[in-house]
Amino acid sequence: MNLRSPQTRPRLRLRVTATAETILRGGHPWLFAGAVLDQNRPGETGELAVVYDRKDRFLAIGWFDAEAPIRVRVLHAGNPLTLDAAWWQQRLHRAIERRRGGFDEQTTGFRWIHGESDGWPGLVLDRYGTVLVLKLYTAAWLPRIKEVTDLLCAVLRPKWLVLRLSRNTQAAAQRDFGVSDGQLLAGEPLAERPVFLESGLRFEADVVHGQKTGFFLDQRENRRRVERLSSGAEVLNAFSFSGGFSLYAARGGARSVTDLDLSQHALAAARRNFGLNRDDPSLARCRHECIRTDAFAWLDQNRTRQFDVVVIDPPSLAKREVERAGAIQAYGRLVSNGLRALRRQGVLVAASCSAHVSAAEFFDTVRQATRWSGRTFTELETTLHPADHPATFPEAEYLKCIYLQG
Repeated sequence: MNLRSPQTRPRLRLRVTATAETILRGGHPWLFAGAVLDQNRPGETGELAVVYDRKDRFLAIGWFDAEAPIRVRVLHAGNPLTLDAAWWQQRLHRAIERRRGGFDEQTTGFRWIHGESDGWPGLVLDRYGTVLVLKLYTAAWLPRIKEVTDLLCAVLRPKWLVLRLSRNTQAAAQRDFGVSDGQLLAGEPLAERPVFLESGLRFEADVVHGQKTGFFLDQRENRRRVERLSSGAEVLNAFSFSGGFSLYAARGGARSVTDLDLSQHALAAARRNFGLNRDDPSLARCRHECIRTDAFAWLDQNRTRQFDVVVIDPPSLAKREVERAGAIQAYGRLVSNGLRALRRQGVLVAASCSAHVSAAEFFDTVRQATRWSGRTFTELETTLHPADHPATFPEAEYLKCIYLQG
């Protein structure tokens, strides 16, 4: 595989602000458009750009995106080197080695590559059994889809490889490269949603049309914790999506689980996931209730139903910095309403995937809501990213979860 730009013209050279130099030297993988002082020629999305400092010394090299706010996604910083086929193979094997020993035959769904934190900026690769899902968050990878596909298939040998595209890349992908979101890059057409294992539980992944790459793999460890907390409990799973927390709670011995979600598609997926595991006696005994509703409104209006475990795991409430303050207020309201639905000595599990709300801000908001409730709570644990979703720079730190009992 050769992911270098063809040398039919001078290499794209950029010079950046002093502040950007410091940031790049510190290991940050993004160079924003406003930090570019000059460049030797107009650049095209997908070519390699070399960044130099004010003394004309090599600083970094990365993918150039002519229209995105993140103008360069850094592949390497420090001393100059050649990004040849051997370099890319080594980078892939490094990501694989980081996960070696972390999963067994009971967990066949996990993340192989986590973007910038694994040295593949703007690219995610998830495994669902024999299916791999490649998701691109920058158009800079589009000219090299074939090379990436060839490398992944040669090393990981999936039966299927599915392409998923973020919304900001879909138009360019179709117009300029003839590829589309949900397209199969390798393998025969998928007849049905693939089923994978997580801690021995069977789940389906909607790899073609589902959110993200088809399932929320990043909450695996928190689902395992909820399982351990659910023996004999009545469990509420707000923003339940396809029922991940609910299945774990049921296997952990919950008497009942109640899923709240606005999406009929998500609730149907939860029912199918329960059906996939009906051979487990604990799941067969557990009463599974699905309520199609706005979870915000349901929690706000509920005055009668109470539960032993309440899981609040909403989608991102702050996708932009300007939404941060509103998101913090919304988290506070959700937690306050969730506490009202929690029986005495019950456990509240509150999670956030909003990158623009820091872990400290989120945890402080939850703790403040518990104080306002007038009840005394014991903080059992706080968690961040699982090992297959490493976060090596601040903007990558999105996931946080807190457990409170009282």
